[in-house]
Amino acid sequence: MVLQECETIELKEIVTDDIKKEIVAFANCNGGKLYIGVRDDGTVIGLNDADGAALQISNMVRDAIKPDLTMFLHYETIEEDGRNIIAVDIQRGTDRPYFIAKKGMRPEGVYVRQGYSAVPATDAAIRCMIKETDGDRFEAMRSLNQELTFEAAKKEFRLREVDFGLQQMRTLKLVDQDGLYSNLALLLSDQCIHTVKIAAFQGTDQTIFKDRREFTGSLMQQMNEVYDFIDFRNQVHAIIEKLYRIDVRDYPEIAVREALLNLLVHRDYSFSASALISIYTDRIEFVSIGGLMPGIDLEDIMAGISICRNQELANVFYRLYLIEAYGTGMGKIMKAYEGMTEKPMIETTRNTFKIILPNRNVRQDTTDISVSQAESVAGFDVKKKKMVDEREVQILAYAKAHNSFTKNDVIDLLKVSPSTAARLIRALVKRGLLKCNGKARSTYYTLVH
Repeated sequence: MVLQECETIELKEIVTDDIKKEIVAFANCNGGKLYIGVRDDGTVIGLNDADGAALQISNMVRDAIKPDLTMFLHYETIEEDGRNIIAVDIQRGTDRPYFIAKKGMRPEGVYVRQGYSAVPATDAAIRCMIKETDGDRFEAMRSLNQELTFEAAKKEFRLREVDFGLQQMRTLKLVDQDGLYSNLALLLSDQCIHTVKIAAFQGTDQTIFKDRREFTGSLMQQMNEVYDFIDFRNQVHAIIEKLYRIDVRDYPEIAVREALLNLLVHRDYSFSASALISIYTDRIEFVSIGGLMPGIDLEDIMAGISICRNQELANVFYRLYLIEAYGTGMGKIMKAYEGMTEKPMIETTRNTFKIILPNRNVRQDTTDISVSQAESVAGFDVKKKKMVDEREVQILAYAKAHNSFTKNDVIDLLKVSPSTAARLIRALVKRGLLKCNGKARSTYYTLVH
């Protein structure tokens, strides 16, 4: 037998620590063979104790390489030129990336075969292997960071009298059968890389900042700190009815709670951008990264249909009694504003989901425009008629000129985003100036006559 190193063959004189990275590299790529007792030039020098060397390699693979790779290795003692050598056949593994346990799932621990040698894998290559093995669901993938702590999560579990030991972590799918943390574990860990940015503004736009914060750490910690930030600014105003004083907070606590939980649970964590919360004098906007799930539209959400992007994360929140098993969050938000003129609104784009909660203690300008005035809309005096937005006048004028229009017509007319166009149209429909016709993609609008 002529032995020569190539992409699928590695030669070693004796068993050394470096053998681990060669085995890892073969398992992460297309497999290969490792011959022990052979010099780099192919000279067979043999082993005095071939069986002992094979056992040493087997123990090394079992104790120092993760995930478990033992089932993908086959050992054979071969007599060559009157000397015994070991042939280790390494197959391509099914739980890639494999890595040296002490180094972790990082380039210094993950190796791939390149030419005749094993080299550290790039971060991109590691992520690609994880995706190929674990699928596209972010929370189910193995975390690149395996050095995680859970102080904030443990505190939350204790507070709610729910156990949080190793068995519970396995049940909740924070840890897999090889003892590796998933991305779900990363989200609950103190090392969570995803954040929530929140800002309070003076007025109804983003011209003047009053305060801004970025919340980091475990989602459990972010949840509590963000809620406290909003709650501190959720002022109480008194309403006097006869002899009774009624205190009303700007925003119903249940609506704030459900909007915040929706932002955390349904966010698409494969995006690195922060979730955003903006507090204005007349509203709070919760912007979650990730639009509606495929096959679901806004009407389905309002009807209570829920397809969860992060099923296991939702299960954790359910176990902690933070959410209910079914999509009741939006119903609770709407019910909290029952009897109010201004209602919560939802705006979606391909990659965002926004919940807007109106301030109950801000007197909204509800000045209506009569049908006869609507018929002469092109001549409106914006200030005199107290229109909320001059762009509304343009929309009404367009409706009069074209009889009907769609949201895309407004986008082209005003050069605004789809969410802004939808907000302006909804405001005019709510005030009785426009009529909504059709459904879904066939929706169009006409002036009220």
